[in-house]
Amino acid sequence: MISGPEGRRFTPWRALLLAVFALLSACGPSEVAVQGQFPAPLMQKLPLSLGVWYDEGFRTHEFFDEAKGRAESGWIVKTGDAQVQMWDTLLPGMFRELTHMKAKPEPGQMNQAVDAVLIPHVDELQYAIPTHTNVKVYEIWMRYRFELVSPGGKPLAEWTMTAYGKTPTAFLQSDEAAVNLAAVVALRDAGANFATNFTRVPQVQDWLAQRRNTAPRVAGNQEVEP
Repeated sequence: MISGPEGRRFTPWRALLLAVFALLSACGPSEVAVQGQFPAPLMQKLPLSLGVWYDEGFRTHEFFDEAKGRAESGWIVKTGDAQVQMWDTLLPGMFRELTHMKAKPEPGQMNQAVDAVLIPHVDELQYAIPTHTNVKVYEIWMRYRFELVSPGGKPLAEWTMTAYGKTPTAFLQSDEAAVNLAAVVALRDAGANFATNFTRVPQVQDWLAQRRNTAPRVAGNQEVEP
């Protein structure tokens, strides 16, 4: 403990330094929990009963980027809730019936009766920021990986897909709003790509063709096995 005139002279400076340190310690990365609206697709539904399984990593997906220097801000972009919202809007508009699986499909496991189960993953997310300008235009790029499996977990198809979003305007009030909007645009792009290209995936085409070939033929009012 410092006493006397010298100690009293430096006390205000010590208090100021403590306040500065407290302020700096309170500063953290910018955080965005993505929120937006996702329209249902306007298309003819596929005659399939699809199950979907969102694993923990997908439902709570977030992206963290540490600041590279004092002039930059770190970012935490949480997309998990928005991912589930978007896919839960898209898939019922694409398929005759959508079922949320109670567990991940595995051999010997009792699961709901569906034709197949879709398991989406976000393998990568990147973003670009306007570091040297005041223009709030951000870009977000995502790479998805999809597994299509039987109700018992047998692999049917696996493929990747990219999605891209860019803030369509520079006149937003905050960087967080710009990042959120870029992420929403990327999710909408993902939905459009999936709806357009699902039946064009070669393994999916093979699976659909096999289903058509093994479907029972109808003769009069009776089903006839092929």
